[in-house]
Amino acid sequence: MLDSQCLCINLRRAARGVSRHYDGALDGFGINVAQYSLLCNLQRLNEPSISILAEAMGLDRSTLGRNLRVLEGEGLVRLVEGEDMRNRIVKLTEAGAERLTAALPAWEAAQQRLVDRLGAEKREILLKLLDELA
Repeated sequence: MLDSQCLCINLRRAARGVSRHYDGALDGFGINVAQYSLLCNLQRLNEPSISILAEAMGLDRSTLGRNLRVLEGEGLVRLVEGEDMRNRIVKLTEAGAERLTAALPAWEAAQQRLVDRLGAEKREILLKLLDELA
C-alpha cells in the first residue's frame, strides 16, 4: 500500500475497510452495510418521505431511489404515495423489520470489535473528527 498524506485517499480507504468489516458481519442476512443503514434510518424516522430520508442519510434522491428499488424488490420496504403526488413515503415492511432485528446482534458484534480495536477514547476522538468533516 502506498503511503499518502491525502485525507481523501485515506478516508476512502478506511471507509472501504470498515464497510468490508460490517458487510462480513451481515453475510447471511441478505443485506449489505448500506442497506442495513437505510433500514435503520427508516425505522428511526418512521415512514419518511424520500426527500427526508435522503437528507437524513446524506444521499441524493437518485442514489437513494436505486437502493430503495432493491429493498422493495426483496419486500423489505414499500413506497406509497404521500399527501402530495410529487412525494412518496417509504415504509419499512414487517419483513424489513424482521430482517433488521435478525441482523442487529451481528451488527452490534461488528461494532464492538471495532470499538475494542480502537479503544473508547480513540472512538470518541474519531467520531468528533468525522463530525467536523461531515
